[in-house]
Amino acid sequence: MRRPSLAAALCLLALAGAGCGSDDEESPKSDPGATAPTPATRGGCQGVKAPRRKPEGAEQRPGGPLASGKRYSVRLETSCGDFTIGLDPRSAPQASASFVALARKGFFDDTVFHRIVPGFVIQGGDPTASGMGGPGYSTRDVPPSDARYTKGVVAMAKTAQEPAGTAGSQFYVVSGADAGLPPEYAVLGKVTVGLDVVTRIGELGDPDSGEAGTPSQPVVIEHATVSEFKSPPKAKKQRRDARSRRKR
Repeated sequence: MRRPSLAAALCLLALAGAGCGSDDEESPKSDPGATAPTPATRGGCQGVKAPRRKPEGAEQRPGGPLASGKRYSVRLETSCGDFTIGLDPRSAPQASASFVALARKGFFDDTVFHRIVPGFVIQGGDPTASGMGGPGYSTRDVPPSDARYTKGVVAMAKTAQEPAGTAGSQFYVVSGADAGLPPEYAVLGKVTVGLDVVTRIGELGDPDSGEAGTPSQPVVIEHATVSEFKSPPKAKKQRRDARSRRKR
């Protein structure tokens, strides 16, 4: 599929913005019914009903960055399978701390990927499923000038009017080879496990919606789980890397 133009891409990744059109007609409809899966439908994804939309967030901003000396990952269990995001707190310390705090509170549970553009990105993290919702606060981590948004990279969405690196709760995963976006979006990390699931979800954009990215069926984030690990000591890591190089 033809990659969306830069202007359309910026519109796509906005939480809300003039010229993006109404999300009310593009987003999954609220359904008070149960979310129990029905038989698998397309591409290995379960057929599920869209969960109830949640109200706009009223969360508190995290008090500080993630603990140093640890590595963090977030596993997203979805109706299309699970994938894991390895966080990079050095690139976006504030957004990473916020993402972890929200995941631990269950903020992302029972939300949807409200925008899916095949060959470009899948976008979620909006409790209202409208493309306009957030946690009730924002953070800012200015990305490096050489930031690239290639397949599997996870970054935070913002409006075109907001400064580079501004983030709320909406995030996107690049499902195409290269999104071709400018270095304006805080880089959260990269998918380390389950990139095939991201590809699967990325195929579920309604082709008739074009760059708007209306999902052809609901894709639900059922649960987010945070894991943390001790980072190996630098000297030990250097010795392990040296052994690995000698074996090649």
